[in-house]
Amino acid sequence: MATGDNAVLGSWARVRRILIVAGVLVVWLAIFAVGGRTFSQLNDLGTNDRVQFLPASAESTLVNEAQAEFRAEGFIYAVAVFTFDEPLEGHDSALIARDVQRMEPIEGVPIFRSTPLIVADDGLAAEMVIPIESEGAVDEAVAGLRANLADAVPTAAAVYVTGPAGFTADIIAAFAGIDGLLLLVALGAVLLILIIVYRSPILPLLVLFTSLSALCGAVLVVASLARSDVILLAGQTQGILLILVVGATTNYALLYVSRYREALRVHPSRWRATAEALRRSWQPILASGLTVIAALLVLLFSQLDSNRTLGPIASIGILFALAASFTLLPTLLALFGRVAFWPRRIRPAAGEGPVDAMAGSGLWVRLAALIRRSHRKVWIITGVALLVLCAGITQLRADGSPSSEYVLGQSDARDGLAVLAEHYPAGAGTPAIVIVDTARMLDATAAILDVEGVDHVRIATLGGPTPITAEGIQPFAAGAGIALAPIVVDDEVLLEVTLDDAADSLAAEQTVRDLRGALDAVGTDLLVGGPTAVDLDANAAAASDRAIIIPLVLLAITLILMLLLRSLVAPLLVIGTVVLSFGAALGGSAIVFNTVFGFTGADPTVPLFAFVFLIALGVDYNIFLMTRAREETSTHGAREGILRSLVLTGGVITSAGIVLAATFAALGVLPLLFLAQIAFIVAFGVLLDTFVVRTLLLPAAAYDLGRRTWWPSRLSRDDPPREDLPAPVAEERLEPVAG
Repeated sequence: MATGDNAVLGSWARVRRILIVAGVLVVWLAIFAVGGRTFSQLNDLGTNDRVQFLPASAESTLVNEAQAEFRAEGFIYAVAVFTFDEPLEGHDSALIARDVQRMEPIEGVPIFRSTPLIVADDGLAAEMVIPIESEGAVDEAVAGLRANLADAVPTAAAVYVTGPAGFTADIIAAFAGIDGLLLLVALGAVLLILIIVYRSPILPLLVLFTSLSALCGAVLVVASLARSDVILLAGQTQGILLILVVGATTNYALLYVSRYREALRVHPSRWRATAEALRRSWQPILASGLTVIAALLVLLFSQLDSNRTLGPIASIGILFALAASFTLLPTLLALFGRVAFWPRRIRPAAGEGPVDAMAGSGLWVRLAALIRRSHRKVWIITGVALLVLCAGITQLRADGSPSSEYVLGQSDARDGLAVLAEHYPAGAGTPAIVIVDTARMLDATAAILDVEGVDHVRIATLGGPTPITAEGIQPFAAGAGIALAPIVVDDEVLLEVTLDDAADSLAAEQTVRDLRGALDAVGTDLLVGGPTAVDLDANAAAASDRAIIIPLVLLAITLILMLLLRSLVAPLLVIGTVVLSFGAALGGSAIVFNTVFGFTGADPTVPLFAFVFLIALGVDYNIFLMTRAREETSTHGAREGILRSLVLTGGVITSAGIVLAATFAALGVLPLLFLAQIAFIVAFGVLLDTFVVRTLLLPAAAYDLGRRTWWPSRLSRDDPPREDLPAPVAEERLEPVAG
């Protein structure tokens, strides 16, 4: 009877196992299929308009909303620039304007709304502002303009399309590689590294499929939220989401595979090995994921919508990375069993007991011996070296970079801006905007013209922007007529202030600050907007974010570490070393940016994003190290426990670090300054954390502290090691499959 009951129970267990496996595979295959088709839609759902990212209370936001009353809504403006070998004479400008109006129509470009052609004083250049429907395909409209304008004005030596629409088109073109080139490079790098690590063709593909499935799930949810206008999807967020999900999922997979491999050496049954691997890996993996999520959700306190929405979007990605690591990967490895490691084989230990990892003579054993002999020298030398790199932070110019430098490599909009600066005031085509009531119009104009850095002021009239001085609208004095009457909305007029400096320069931002100060004397309700003001307000908000978000991230991660490690000292030690690593990465990167790449500056959000990613992801590896150290300390004591942890996790953490660095470095294939800088800082920082902090600094410091590392938990007391727990197996004892 008992035998029959056991057979029934065994059969039911097998049926239940089959149902669970089938259910997991069906769900993830559906996510993979649907999410994969959704991936290409992200580009259409994203936006790169900085105005949309600003706080509603920002001065430039308020002006942007108000100026819609003076201009047709739903347009973004392009500045067409023509250059000529000979100065224009007589009716040349009228003929050019006529030819432009007669050119081949372009969808989304109401050419009849263009401003009059303005010829430069030297006659060698001409410009006009052309509206483009912002709800349409701006990049396609700009491409059409660039082609058709050249055909329409054959006498021009060169034609450029710059201004807000021109730069938007160039940025859209740069982001076009997100769902193709970036994904291909990132996955290719991960696959190559995994093949080198595992020396197997099967296991890397299983890990890669897990990462791709997690990414598809994240994309499916994020696209649905963006389509429903629940979240604002910035262009840069797409690239970060892709890299973060692939890198994090692969890292969690590496840790799980390491535990699964150990379990296979102890348990002949792959299903028991799966249960054992999950039992031993879920805590550090979950803690790692929650740490990253906590750091990302702190971005909800940001003033900028682009930062605030990155938090939940990236957190969704990490949730899918955790889900795939806890369900899909264990299922796949349970199905394949030891075959996943082919052509190598993991032989279960046969009676002689597990192999002690410390008995070998490999790299990690030698490093453990070095720390045992010279732990204090090791942490002092590595700490000082990192501090030296931190000094490079003083060279970091993170107060904003010109928007003309956002796109690396060739940019027609940047070239057009340079031509404008040669023949016009550098701020021509992208003026600052001031809206003032008619009673104070002349007082405001006088105050504006007194500001250093202002070239001239124009007022919006029925005939287009018209010069105005403290004496009045200039053409009126010459009897120009009613056609140049100002546009008045609610007793207010719109002033366009052309600056001496390029609208995207730091000098122009200072001029806007001075304008705001000068206009305060006329009335504190007078606001300054326009592209330069947008950059200024965005940079100010980003700088303010750093002061709020960085302390909150540190606090959140420290609390999670205290709960995980059940100690006060160990979390502070981990946070201290990771912060030092971040400072070194930022300082070293600043030196490289200035001396090697020649970058003109960095967006203020670059240090913030680098901090969030490096602190959260850097803590990951230390979580893997310290959770294993706590486990080993229970058996072998504090000092021996940290050394054994270093040996046992050395290979998997180093592999994970290289994978994550490679995936973030892949962001550099997109020709965008912001992402290139993030890619370098995070990749460099991850490698520093992998090879210096986790390998030398943290183990040496923890060894020096000994059992005080775990204060005030029971491990900090001088209790004898427990001998009832099994000794850890070697991280790897693989043998070729017999032919």
